[in-house]
Amino acid sequence: MADPCGDGDAQSAEDQVDALKIFSSFRSRPAEEMDSGPISSSKAADSDPYRYRMDYPSLGTCLIINNKNFHPSTNMSYRNGTDVDAKAAVEVFSKLGYKIKFFNDQTVGQMRQLMLSVSQEDHSGSASFACVLLSHGDEGIIYGTDGLEKFENLTQYFKGDSCKSLVGKPKLFFIQACRGTALDDGIECDSVAETPAERIPVQADFLYAYSTAPGYYSWRNTANGSWFMQSLCEMLQRHHGELELMQIMTRVNRKVALNFESASNLPGFSAKKQIPCIVSMLTKDFYFPK
Repeated sequence: MADPCGDGDAQSAEDQVDALKIFSSFRSRPAEEMDSGPISSSKAADSDPYRYRMDYPSLGTCLIINNKNFHPSTNMSYRNGTDVDAKAAVEVFSKLGYKIKFFNDQTVGQMRQLMLSVSQEDHSGSASFACVLLSHGDEGIIYGTDGLEKFENLTQYFKGDSCKSLVGKPKLFFIQACRGTALDDGIECDSVAETPAERIPVQADFLYAYSTAPGYYSWRNTANGSWFMQSLCEMLQRHHGELELMQIMTRVNRKVALNFESASNLPGFSAKKQIPCIVSMLTKDFYFPK
């Protein structure tokens, strides 16, 4: 099995959870930005009142925060395997058409500032916004490298009353982090038209794709990355432009639920299952460009 303080290879990898408290070292990493080209969409789809408009110069920005190394004061473990998730996310969301903003090892203060800064940008030429958070967590919270923060404190900057240029546009958050300490043993089964004057709720058009159900651990393989992010990237790559987003997420749920089972060095942590949790406040169908 893999050393919890080192990088595992394919032969020695184990499954870990994103909430185990093991002392680790703290190292900051530079940010990178990558551009992608404009998107195209049919006029027929853009006139559909039940489908988000895609006739914008750009699909939008995708902010990716990859927290791997945590300050000893947090008692949080080094997140082996997260770089595999980060690489996959950058590749897939870039291919979809997003402009990537990528950051490693961000403190709570840096995460807040990033969210605020991106929310204050002009998104009027963008069809959507996406954010991928890879870190430790618990129910309702996400970890920076130096401590924890309420998740809602990070997403509030994108609400309709704060980020006007994203009003009426999908804001997609994908979160790989634990949401508690419960373990899932699994169970056998027998079978497996928009107008400027329109008033909408400030919380509308958000989607939160959590890697696990409320109260549960989220699993990450030390060599292959997390079950959720690897499944998400695979299904986005396979079905974008063909299936609506919620259909894609249902396939992500199915793959995580049926194709994975934990193999851990820790007593009582093997043969466990996981199911992602999708919270949608989207008001229309969302199709990524082909």
